[in-house]
Amino acid sequence: MSYGNRNCLRWRVWAIPCAALFLCATAFSSSPLHAAEDEFSFDLEEIEKKPLQMGGYLEMKGAHMDINQGSVFTHLNLADSDRSTIDLLHGSMQLDGSYEQGISSLHWQLMAAAQQDSIGWYDMTVINSAYLSLKPAPAAIFTLGKKSYIWGKGYAWNPAGFINRRKDPNNPEEALEGYVALEGDFIKTYQGDLKTAALTLAVLPVWEEVNEDFGERDNVNLAAKLYLLYRDIDIDLMFLTGNSRSNRIGMDFSTNLAPHFEIHGEAAFIPKLKKLVLLEDNSTAIEEQAAFSSLLGLRYLFENDITSIVEYYYNGGGYSEEEMARFYQMAETAFVANQTDGSVLLDRVREMSIKGFGRPQPGRHYLYTKFSQKEPFDLLYFTPGIITLLNLEDQSYSITPEALYSGFTNWEIRLRFSLINGGGYSEYGEKVNSNKLELRARYFF
Repeated sequence: MSYGNRNCLRWRVWAIPCAALFLCATAFSSSPLHAAEDEFSFDLEEIEKKPLQMGGYLEMKGAHMDINQGSVFTHLNLADSDRSTIDLLHGSMQLDGSYEQGISSLHWQLMAAAQQDSIGWYDMTVINSAYLSLKPAPAAIFTLGKKSYIWGKGYAWNPAGFINRRKDPNNPEEALEGYVALEGDFIKTYQGDLKTAALTLAVLPVWEEVNEDFGERDNVNLAAKLYLLYRDIDIDLMFLTGNSRSNRIGMDFSTNLAPHFEIHGEAAFIPKLKKLVLLEDNSTAIEEQAAFSSLLGLRYLFENDITSIVEYYYNGGGYSEEEMARFYQMAETAFVANQTDGSVLLDRVREMSIKGFGRPQPGRHYLYTKFSQKEPFDLLYFTPGIITLLNLEDQSYSITPEALYSGFTNWEIRLRFSLINGGGYSEYGEKVNSNKLELRARYFF
C-alpha cells in the first residue's frame, strides 16, 4: 500500500470524530444555520475541475565537471581526452496538459532543451507523451498514442518494467519519454481479502519511425500487467512477448509494515536474453542466456523527518567484474594500436560500449541509498539529502550530497555535488568525470 493510501486512512480516522463534534455543536447552537451559511458561503464553480488543465516548468542549470583524465570512457567519448574540465549551461521547458470532454480525454507532455558547454551546442525537442483515452464504462479505459510507462515498484531501477525507459538513479523521478501503444485497462473491485484486480494490456508496434529503439523492427509486441490488491499488499504480475525483444515474465510487490515503513521488491526472468559478450581472444559474439534479475528495497520515515530509501539490485543480464575488466583492457590496447595501426580496433570497442559495456549500471550487483530530511533545525523550505550508488563487485561508487530550497513561490532551487571514485578497471573509476558541481533552478507554472 502506498503512503498516499495511509495518509488517506489517517484522514478518515480523524474525520469521523471531527464530523460528530461539528454536528453536536450545530445542534446545540443558538445561532440559526442560515447565518453561518451566509458567513461561510463559497462558490462551487471555483473548486470545480476545469476541462483544460495546463502546467509544467522552466529550468536553468549550470554545471562544472572535472574530467577523469586517462580513464577508458574519457578516451572513448571525448575527442580531446586531455581536457581537464567541462562547464555547461542547460535550459529546458516541460509542458504538461490534459483536456477532458465526456468519456474522452487528451493528455500530453512536451519537452524542449538546449545546452551550451565547453565542447559545443546541443538542443532537442521530444514528445514524452501524447495520447487519447476513452472511458466508456467505470471499469474500462482504452488509450491510444504515446505514453510513458512506470511499471514496477523500485525507486532507482525497475527490472520488471518491461516497457519502461531506463531511469537515472540520481534523478529517478524525472519524466521519461514513452512508447506508442494501444492500451486497455479493466478494473474490478471485490469484497474480501482480494479488494481490487486490474488488467492492463498494451500492444506496442515497432515499425519505421515508430518505437524504433524498442527492439527489432517490423514486429508487434504484447505486454500485460495484472494488478492485485490483496489485503494491504500491492502485487503486479507482468509479461512481454513479441519478436522485438526477448520474451520475459516478472512480478513486483509493495506493502506497509507500519505507517512509516514500506518494503517493495521486483523480480524478472528472461529465458533467452540476447547479450553481447567478449571472448578471451578479444572476439565478440551474441549469445542467448537465461537471465534472472531482482530488486529488494525499503522506505523508512524516522521520527525526526528523515526519509530513507535503500535498494539492492541484482542485474542478471549484466557483466561480471572479470568481463568488465577484460573490456577495459581491450580498450586500452585499442588506444595504443590507434596511434600506429589505425582505428579498426578502436571502432570495435566503441561499438561494444554502445551495445552493452558502456550502458548505465552494466554490472551485476548494486546498492542504492537516499537519505533526506525535511526542514532540519526549523529551517523552513530547506531539504538536505545525500544519494549513494555503489557497485558491490568492484567497490566503485558515486556520492551525491544535495540541498533543496523551495521558499520562493513556485520556485525550486537545488545544489548538488557528485563525487565519483573507484580503482582502475572499475565502473566508476573509468567514468568520464571524477566529480560534478551542479546548480539547478526550476519555476513551476
